[in-house]
Amino acid sequence: MKKALLRAFLFALLLSALPLNSAFACTTFCLKNRGEILFGKNYDWMVGDGLVFVNKRGVAKVSTPVSLADTSNPAKWVSKYGSVTFNQYGRENPSGGMNEAGLAIELMWLDESQYPKPDARPSVGVLEWIQYQLDTSATVAEVITSSAKLRISSEVKLHYLVNDKTGNTATIEFLNGDLVAHSEARLPVSTLANDAYAKSLNYLRTASADRTKSNSSLDRFVRAARRTREFDQQSKSGAEAVNYAFEILSNVAQPGYTQWSIVYDLKRGLIHFRTLQSPQIRAIDTKAFDYSCGTSVKNFDMNSNQSGDVTSQFTDYTRKANRDLIERSFGGTDFLKSVPALIKDQLASYPEQFVCSVSRLRSGR
Repeated sequence: MKKALLRAFLFALLLSALPLNSAFACTTFCLKNRGEILFGKNYDWMVGDGLVFVNKRGVAKVSTPVSLADTSNPAKWVSKYGSVTFNQYGRENPSGGMNEAGLAIELMWLDESQYPKPDARPSVGVLEWIQYQLDTSATVAEVITSSAKLRISSEVKLHYLVNDKTGNTATIEFLNGDLVAHSEARLPVSTLANDAYAKSLNYLRTASADRTKSNSSLDRFVRAARRTREFDQQSKSGAEAVNYAFEILSNVAQPGYTQWSIVYDLKRGLIHFRTLQSPQIRAIDTKAFDYSCGTSVKNFDMNSNQSGDVTSQFTDYTRKANRDLIERSFGGTDFLKSVPALIKDQLASYPEQFVCSVSRLRSGR
């Protein structure tokens, strides 16, 4: 009964979330040319705290009860791939990340989002959806297929951009209760902001460059889309291509609200990022981690003052670090400030119930 009341309280808080302020937004894009595959993301939000997590393969998981609006059929799965994720609202609830197969996913707010109504499909939370896909999918095609078999249970309105190591990209949206995915020929430009992709694309076709200088979602989409297309005609590679991606992120940044800027290099398995609090660029080599189940989960404070390659600076996970992150992030998010300490305690401790899958242990992975 106590857990049910806590879930109801959190659900009521999420229902009270205000419509998106234009400053609380995000912009994403994918750059692809001559073997280079880069995925850029600006995270524009009211709070900038975050931990980078190293998540393990071979872990048996189940959706967190307090993250679901409907708890009748929580999803259960075993992580097939390890991943590196950027988390603000606790472990297993990422805002984005990349797995060891080279699949990257990022979220953006979308006021028009309407998830499917409860049915027989298993459900996950709106952030857990990202971890589920990174755990179980290697390609964009697999994400699209599994999205039709899974249901998001949440009142937080998001859509997603997904990119894989082969350069395939897709938008994942839920409009009027239906899954809407744009990929291949239906995705002429690999960019997404805070309007539905079809609406953004129509605006791109008609907007003139001298009238797309604001921080609105559609104007940011146009500027990022045009720079994305220009990359197709250039021969940048390595550090030069990464710098180009950060230039786009700077162009669509919102002063005081762009908390994180992230560039995933899917070809090399590298992640570059900077934050509002720590603007120096840092790098993570995702290939350097041991993703075996049973080894320690690792984390790194996004706002630490290190620079350069910080792969070796990751430390062992502790519940205290997770709980402290949840406290700061919930306290800085207007519609989550009143969440009781007991719910935050549950969110912090819940991932520790996950264990290594017996089949994975037998296979040696």
